[in-house]
Amino acid sequence: MLEDSVDPAMLRHHGDVEARPGMLDFAVNVQGVAPPDWLRDRLAARLADLGRYPSADDEHAARAAVAARHGRSPDEVLLLAGAAEGFAMLPRLAPRLAAVIHPSFTEPELALREADIPVTRVILQRPYTLDPTLVPEHADLVVLGNPTNPTSVLHSAQTIQALRRPGRTIVVDEAFTDAVVGRRAPSGIADERTSRSSPFGVAGVDDDPASDGHLLGDVVSGEAESLAGLSAPDVIVLRSLTKTWALAGLRCGYALGAPEVLARLAHGRPHWPLGTLQLEAIIATAEPAAVAESQRYAARIAVDRTAMIDRLTALGLDVHTPATGPFLLLRARDGALLRKRLADRGVAVRRADTFPGLGPDHLRVAVRGAAEVDGLIDALNAALW
Repeated sequence: MLEDSVDPAMLRHHGDVEARPGMLDFAVNVQGVAPPDWLRDRLAARLADLGRYPSADDEHAARAAVAARHGRSPDEVLLLAGAAEGFAMLPRLAPRLAAVIHPSFTEPELALREADIPVTRVILQRPYTLDPTLVPEHADLVVLGNPTNPTSVLHSAQTIQALRRPGRTIVVDEAFTDAVVGRRAPSGIADERTSRSSPFGVAGVDDDPASDGHLLGDVVSGEAESLAGLSAPDVIVLRSLTKTWALAGLRCGYALGAPEVLARLAHGRPHWPLGTLQLEAIIATAEPAAVAESQRYAARIAVDRTAMIDRLTALGLDVHTPATGPFLLLRARDGALLRKRLADRGVAVRRADTFPGLGPDHLRVAVRGAAEVDGLIDALNAALW
């Protein structure tokens, strides 16, 4: 697709429109149909408080909980009504040129283009390995996902750090990181609070940004390749609670970054941007027991994903691996027709040609348990032959 022929409707497309009520849903990446009982109980207990505005204490408690989870300070946390709100804020950084790594979630590009920010697409070819040298040197904002939707590729923290340049800000969409099986990160990742100025009015980075310091967050939370614990003036991490905790209807997330950068992102927000239930959900899911539970979910997803890859591959479908997220990228002959045939049989899968760099034969499917995959396999057997 030529950049001067970008179709906004394609960038706006999301999997929820593929899944009609009653369908077997492989189009949406939310795990489960409702939050776990303990989380619902926490939210229900706050219903009596909805007659008053959220207090500053509520907001601070949520920021403090997130900060403790990632080894940050509360002033490095910006609470969001879903990670998508963070993407909508990116134009406030006023970059001269934004580079968006694709294939990936399209909301950041849409937000930047609608604000008339110049955008260049850096389209990775299969196996979708991140190559920092492909990003134009003069790009002063770089946006990427990790793990990446829809390829399910997990880039190393070291490779992402290699994108850093003086005067450049890196935005990492970690919406699915809590669904990745964790491991300790390597040492040698910088914690930088002083260095040169950037065109965004905050500190930049040294010529060798990964030369010293440490990364706290993924050691605290066990999340592989996450930069959530990196205190640096040029890195913003966006997180979502939607997927793992089945909170798509509540809109909860947060940004992690330098206080000066977060202040620029938040400029012009209304009073009480998040409600009481959103703040309670953020507090609850940041607690150590919830983080441990999310890692158990991640381990289960990994087992289900391996089994699903085997079953899909046995049907002759091209499944992109290695995969680390709660979804898989498929390629099938006449993929658009296959998607329609599956829909006719009550199974929703996500079209993937709306992701720059992919075509109509690409499909994305959420990782599900064996019983649901049985239904998908039955429908595929009927639709493929």
